[in-house]
Amino acid sequence: MAVPNSSYPKISIITVCFNSEATLRDTLESVVAQTYANIEYIVIDGGSKDSTVGLIDEFGDSIDYFVSEKDEGIYDAMNKGIRVATGDFVGILNSDDVFADHDSVEKIAFTIQRNAGIDAVYGDLVYVDRYNLNKVVRRYSSKFFKRWKMRFGFMLPHPTFYARRQLFDELGFYKTGYRVAADFELLSRFLQKGIGSVRIDDTLIKMREGGISSNGFWWRVHQNLEIVRACKANGIYTNILLVSMKVPFKVASYFMTRHL
Repeated sequence: MAVPNSSYPKISIITVCFNSEATLRDTLESVVAQTYANIEYIVIDGGSKDSTVGLIDEFGDSIDYFVSEKDEGIYDAMNKGIRVATGDFVGILNSDDVFADHDSVEKIAFTIQRNAGIDAVYGDLVYVDRYNLNKVVRRYSSKFFKRWKMRFGFMLPHPTFYARRQLFDELGFYKTGYRVAADFELLSRFLQKGIGSVRIDDTLIKMREGGISSNGFWWRVHQNLEIVRACKANGIYTNILLVSMKVPFKVASYFMTRHL
C-alpha cells in the first residue's frame, strides 16, 4: 500500500550506469514497483553507447532527474547524483541490483520515521545468480557488524545504507581517488565520526554476483590495499595482514548467517 503522507521522509534513490542494457531494466522496474510514494529517483548515466539511454527513456515518467554524460568513474557519478538529490535520506541502487521486495523502501522510511534524529539506516542483502534473481547464492548479513571489524576489511552492506543528505555536505562525498573502495572509505569516515544508525532486521537488496570490486585476484589485492589506505585516513589501525584475515572470518560468517 502506497504511503502518500508527506510527513514521512523523502527518500532519494540514485542509480549510476554505463552500458548497462543487460541488467538495468530489472533495476528500474524494482524502483517503479515500490509501494512507498515519497521517492525521488535519480539516474546518472556515464554516456552509454548501447541501448541503456533508450531503456531509461521508457521509464521517464518515474525518473525525477536524469543525465547522460561522461564522468570520471562510478564514484564521481554517485557524487553527481547526491549533489542534485533533494531527499531527506539518500542511498545508492546499483544498475545490476534490485530491491528485495516491493516494500523495501517503505521499511527504510518507516524505520527512519520511528527513530527520530537518526543519521542512517542499513540492513542485509543477498547475492543472487546473475541470470536468476530468485536464486540466492549467499547472504551478506549486517547482524554481527561492529565498527572495530573495519580494520579487518569488513563493512556494512553498502547498497542497503541510506544516510541523511546533509551528512554528505558535512562529512564529505565519495573520494574519487579510490578506484574500488570509496564506498568502504565513506562508511568508515561516517562511522568514525559517530553518526547514529539503526539496523533494519530484513533483507533490503538483491545484488548480482560480480562487479567492479570482485573481478579476480589482482582486483582483490588492489581493493585490500585501498581498504588499508582508507582505514589509516580515518584513524582506524590496520595493515595488509589484518585485512587479509577477513577471508576466514567470511567463511565463519557464512555458516553463522546462512539460515538467517
